Amino acid sequence: LFCRETGSLARLITSLKENVFGSPTELLKLSVPSLVYGLQNNMAFVALSNLDAAVYQVTYQLKIPCTALCTVLMLNRTLSKLQWFSVFMLCGGVTLVQWKPAQATKVQVEQNPWLGFGAIAVAVLCSGFAGVYFEKVLKSSDTSLWVRNIQMYLSGIVVTLLGVYMSDGAQVLEKGFFYGYTYYVWFVIFLASVGGLYTSIVVKYTDNIMKGFSAAAAIVLSTVASVILFGLQITLTFSLGAVLVCISIYLYGLPRQDTTKIQPSETKSSKERLATV
Repeated sequence: LFCRETGSLARLITSLKENVFGSPTELLKLSVPSLVYGLQNNMAFVALSNLDAAVYQVTYQLKIPCTALCTVLMLNRTLSKLQWFSVFMLCGGVTLVQWKPAQATKVQVEQNPWLGFGAIAVAVLCSGFAGVYFEKVLKSSDTSLWVRNIQMYLSGIVVTLLGVYMSDGAQVLEKGFFYGYTYYVWFVIFLASVGGLYTSIVVKYTDNIMKGFSAAAAIVLSTVASVILFGLQITLTFSLGAVLVCISIYLYGLPRQDTTKIQPSETKSSKERLATV
């Protein structure tokens, strides 16, 4: 890892010139997952605005099996029946861990369930496609992981800036772009950046399905930390969900065929890969 992904400052500058500024095709290639992730985030907000929180929470977890399906179809991999079972168990476990009883609110918001479910479907498909597409690009060449991240995030910065100035342009011009940024905000940004980089490492050296399992484990650990730090009460649904998450991680990690590498496309048909071994 460190031998391939580190080097001198001069080597970094040379690599940036060759792979970022001197390779518009590669930059365009990495703009695809960046734009799709942006669409996913916006669709998630639309869905949450038009669905009850509990319904949104359950349906949005379909991104886990959707990612597994995209992995099989786009990267020519196979998953055993036990692995598929563990994926759906993880989906149910995360749902239970995050489950909160519906609460009545005084503010009544007009909702469109069909629009909400449509937005959820788009968000789920975007999540699976963008993650697997990025994994395929990472593993299909010897380009540095850090250069790939720069290529992807450059287009994301451009699109996000356009969105900011379209929605809040007057306030930004009046008060400045960094108005309201406290030390806490900068710290959260730093944590999010580090988390994004480590997510890329997980994707490159394992796969997107394993990333989903690690994210589920992180949800469980963060809830346990909230119990210790803030006195959060553990519920029966959380306990059951945490057990399901742990069991699913164990089942998926049992000895199996290596699924971290891209397989030749001619090995098996799509139908054979969906339900094999």
